[in-house]
Amino acid sequence: MADPKTDLLQGTLDVLILKTLSAAPMHGWGISQRIQQVSEDVLRVNQGSLYPALYRLENQGWIKSEWGVSENNRKAKFYGLTRAGRRQLDTETESWERFSSAVARVLQTA
Repeated sequence: MADPKTDLLQGTLDVLILKTLSAAPMHGWGISQRIQQVSEDVLRVNQGSLYPALYRLENQGWIKSEWGVSENNRKAKFYGLTRAGRRQLDTETESWERFSSAVARVLQTA
């Protein structure tokens, strides 16, 4: 069975990133740490998954990036949600809620 701490489906990671960026722009490490924190240490996003997802989301126009300085004075790329990304987040959230509700119904049957 897949370990939820390391294996996230691509679409799931995308929506988690979009949701994380809906609050404020963040750099990659911050995104990863925020997902881990909010999930109470259940979800961990490794860099090998995170950065390809960020590039993919940027290519789709759902996030934008710009260089800035991190909280520890290092140059870092900060990612922020675009208007199209906010619409995509709404669409993906509705889809996820339908999906998780359907799975819950199946699991509750005898």
